[in-house]
Amino acid sequence: MIVAGDVGGTHARLGTFSEDPAHQAPIRVQVFATHQYKGVAEVIREFLADDKESIRICCFGVAGPVDGGVARPTNLKWVLDQREMSAVLGADVLLINDLEANAYGIATLGPGDVATLQEGEPGKGANACVVSAGTGLGEAGLFWDGITHRPFACEGGHCTFAPRNKEEMALLQYLMRELDHVSWERVLSGPGLYNIYRFLRDTGRGAEPAWLAERLAQGDPSSAIAESALHGKSELCEKALDMFIAIYGAEAGNMALKTLSLAGVYLGGGIAPKILGKLREGVFTKAFAAKGRLRGLLERIPIHVITNDQTALKGAARCGALLCAG
Repeated sequence: MIVAGDVGGTHARLGTFSEDPAHQAPIRVQVFATHQYKGVAEVIREFLADDKESIRICCFGVAGPVDGGVARPTNLKWVLDQREMSAVLGADVLLINDLEANAYGIATLGPGDVATLQEGEPGKGANACVVSAGTGLGEAGLFWDGITHRPFACEGGHCTFAPRNKEEMALLQYLMRELDHVSWERVLSGPGLYNIYRFLRDTGRGAEPAWLAERLAQGDPSSAIAESALHGKSELCEKALDMFIAIYGAEAGNMALKTLSLAGVYLGGGIAPKILGKLREGVFTKAFAAKGRLRGLLERIPIHVITNDQTALKGAARCGALLCAG
């Protein structure tokens, strides 16, 4: 049996899988709220409390860089150590970046697991990439080695945010008053949507009604903003979401160019599936392709939204299965 995990800033999703790479459906899956636990060991013990099957290998995708078998998630106060986890599980443990796991999971997707924003003309024998906005912003590449795609991790979400127009420049200046470094993650994530909203509100670019101020004070402001925008309840929220989507498209286009992902760009994370209708309105693809002389190239790149929320988990299991196989 393979134990796979997808450990993010909000949730940890664990599953058990057969070690046969051909059987990619999980046997059992359980989701844990990470803030309710002191560390991953507690989650593992609870998850495996009633499991009697022997474990061959464990592979966990973690939202942050993995260095020397140790991961310190960017948006989670946990430290994950392969050796400590191996002692808890009594099996070999491999830690990989969560977007690397997401990239491994792309091979497991079926037609019903993606929604296409741009058909494009998929390049044969070309690279691909994943850009995932959620609690944070994760990115990964898939290098074509001549036979197959090989996922690799990166931390592009923490690169410096690059504004494209006067309003985005004003957004950068607004956030620089609060932050030492304004990364793409600060504007392209759940908290990033709230940052954009605050900028628009505080600089007089829209009025906040009393009912919305009360709703935001109740917690999870990003969800409240997205919901209000999608249901046409607030012009300010709609403007914030449109700005967020344009920034998402711009950074996805940046990643496509940096990795020359002619085989396709995949949008992962929890946000894209929830705003799919807005993503299809054209703001995203317009910003994606707005790269001057390379517009034509970007207009030919397929863009897909991953709608299966188990993709990273299945990717971690696939990575573990490939290790078992060879």
